[in-house]
Parts: sequence; C-alpha cells; structure tokens
Amino acid sequence: MSKLFAGFWTQEDGAVTVDWVVLTAAIVGICLGIIASISVGTNSLSSKTSTAISDVAVGERD
Repeated sequence: MSKLFAGFWTQEDGAVTVDWVVLTAAIVGICLGIIASISVGTNSLSSKTSTAISDVAVGERD
C-alpha cells in the first residue's frame, strides 16, 4: 500500500494538466475581455453609420 502512495506522490502528469487548464482558461478570459471591449466600439460605430446612411436622400429631385 505504501508503494501505491509513493507512486502517487511522485507522478507529475496531473500537475501539468492543471497548468494547461489554467493557462487555457486565462487565454479564453483575455480573449473574451478583448471581444467585449471591441464590441462596444463596434456597436457605437454601426449606430453612427446607420444614422448617416438613413439621412442620405436618394433619388429625390428638387
């Protein structure tokens, strides 16, 4: 039984897996933050573009 516990304590495969999971979660979190900050500016720009396009008179003659 002590050999089983000794083998368990010396294996590092699980620690590497945890490191990769944490690193991947951090990258995904950063990407979501970037997407959220870009979407605010994009929504504002699309609203201004929509207003500018709707104000253009097409095909009207004075």
